[in-house]
Amino acid sequence: MHLKPETAERHTLSVTVANEPGILARIAGMFAGRGYNIESLTVADVTEDEAISRITVVTKASPTTIEQIIAQLDRLPSVVRVLDLTALGPHVERELALVKVAGSGDHRIEALRLAEVYRARVVDATISSFVFEVTGGTEKIDKFLELMREVGLVEVARTGIAAIARGREAV
Repeated sequence: MHLKPETAERHTLSVTVANEPGILARIAGMFAGRGYNIESLTVADVTEDEAISRITVVTKASPTTIEQIIAQLDRLPSVVRVLDLTALGPHVERELALVKVAGSGDHRIEALRLAEVYRARVVDATISSFVFEVTGGTEKIDKFLELMREVGLVEVARTGIAAIARGREAV
């Protein structure tokens, strides 16, 4: 009897940690040391006294591997809680990108038109370039970048994904 190999699925993990030096390095090191890839990583303090930070990690792995990742993260000192937002159900994910586009004439006009369609804001402009700020889901940003490549994409800076569970309660 042959078992079907488990397929990798994208998961968004919310890791609440004590805001201490080295905690991010320990978490990233745990992923690297076990051969797990991190697709997106964001971190920020989330309490008024800056004692607690929230690390959002996006990774692709099989369900068994996700369970192992969660268990290994839970064992790290300074980790308060690990939640698999994907497994919990509906959640909101957003990302911000700064997109530099250079061009003139019709390319410049087209870049502005596309920015309007994607609700991107012009945050800097020169005679020969724009810097747009675009927010939304990863797919939206990926599509915006794909279209901007056609009209003069120069440079991109992305924040990584911030995510939170839907509903009234904190998880």
